Amino acid sequence: MALNNFSFSIALSLLCLFSIVVLTQGKPNPFSHSQPPQDLAPKLSYDPQILSQASTDYGHIVNEKPYAVLEPSNVNDIIELIKYSNSLQTPFTIAARGQGHSVDGQAMAHGGVVVNMTRLGDFRNGSGIIVCDEYVDVGGEQIWIDVLHATLERGLTPLSWTDYLYLSVGGTLSNAGISGQTFRFGPQISNVLELDVVTGKGDFVTCSPVNNSEIFYAVLGGLDQEHLISFNERNDTNAADYVEGFLLMNKPPLDLSFFPKHDQPRITSLVTQYSTIYILELVKYYDDNSQAQVDKEVENLVQGLKFVPTFQFEKDVSYEEFLNRVHAEELILRAKGLWNVPHPWLNMFIPSSRIYDFNEGVFKSIILKQNISTGIFILYPMNRNTWDNRMSAVIADEDVFYTTGILLSSRVDNVGAIQAQNQEILQFCKDNGIEIREYLTGNKTNEGWVQHFGSKWQLFEGRKSKFDPKKILSPGQGIFG
Repeated sequence: MALNNFSFSIALSLLCLFSIVVLTQGKPNPFSHSQPPQDLAPKLSYDPQILSQASTDYGHIVNEKPYAVLEPSNVNDIIELIKYSNSLQTPFTIAARGQGHSVDGQAMAHGGVVVNMTRLGDFRNGSGIIVCDEYVDVGGEQIWIDVLHATLERGLTPLSWTDYLYLSVGGTLSNAGISGQTFRFGPQISNVLELDVVTGKGDFVTCSPVNNSEIFYAVLGGLDQEHLISFNERNDTNAADYVEGFLLMNKPPLDLSFFPKHDQPRITSLVTQYSTIYILELVKYYDDNSQAQVDKEVENLVQGLKFVPTFQFEKDVSYEEFLNRVHAEELILRAKGLWNVPHPWLNMFIPSSRIYDFNEGVFKSIILKQNISTGIFILYPMNRNTWDNRMSAVIADEDVFYTTGILLSSRVDNVGAIQAQNQEILQFCKDNGIEIREYLTGNKTNEGWVQHFGSKWQLFEGRKSKFDPKKILSPGQGIFG
């Protein structure tokens, strides 16, 4: 993958809402006792089609209708909306919505107001992405594919990505932002230098690890694989730039599109014979100066792996083609009408010491035995030392852990069966003492949220009370409700 200058740090200056969330029951008309400020009122939309769009997300499972949608032209509109809500005897809830790619209603506000963050980009006159020599200043409403294009024009690139680039910058940073580069460069939130944040009190605050650090950290939300990421720990020049694991199961439909057509029959035969096979994807970035030695580096990487040599496949693509590969799949699914279907996903952080138990109990037992069509099963290895524990994100408590994504799509009438399977998986982990942490998780009881955040709960709760005391922002997950 040709790229002249890859290594640089990314600074992100975001116009985004404070992302700690709470559920507050909205009234049918939150403005019944007081009209919105005169300059704000024209930007509040009550159009049924716009309200419908803001009532669902990529998951197509949760449906919560807001009373209105704010179409802001600048950050001051958001500040004014928050201050207006705080002025009311019964404040209404407010949720920021970027690309609406959450799966459990995180960007919804029942009976409240959803802020259409994408509208901010319409009024920036091209100033939403500013690339400098060592960082890029990005509006929270911008999407990562546009950040990639803008930085590549300068021969630069951010270090850490998500697999899908048509997501908003603010959206991924409110969760962590992870992918196959995380083991090396940390999640996206570990590559942020500075943020502009609007708090739940309507204060506009510029924050960083040095200035207003409490707000900054509050907002920013196997074994073969471990061998591969160990090269990075040793600062070995052979280290992979991206490592990811997949599972292929003997359940329809079996997606073999990555592999050469003439090899697909023997891969199918292998899946049929063993029921489950494991695939490692590793990526090396190179440019014209390093092209000569990249083959040798790959050879050194795979020397210590246990795999069938005749099942090693290579594909050479550009840097952008690799990072944006999921979009190509998206276009195919959209053409088939299979994109806007329910996605009852389950994502977890799993301690490395229990990944074998998880594999036996979940992949080989629960999932393989269920009469549910297969989906995508992904495993990312990660190093804990690339995460900052001062941030709100919660991870597994071991030096090496895995992110496991059980990414199933469903017919509407089959959502319940997949959700029941997800609960069975979580219960298996609980019963067997596997201390997982859910990532991109949905609604829980108060007790469940306290357990999820563990030792971070009191800090997390204190930050919410300090920066959003009336608990009006981001009601979608019901953390304090």
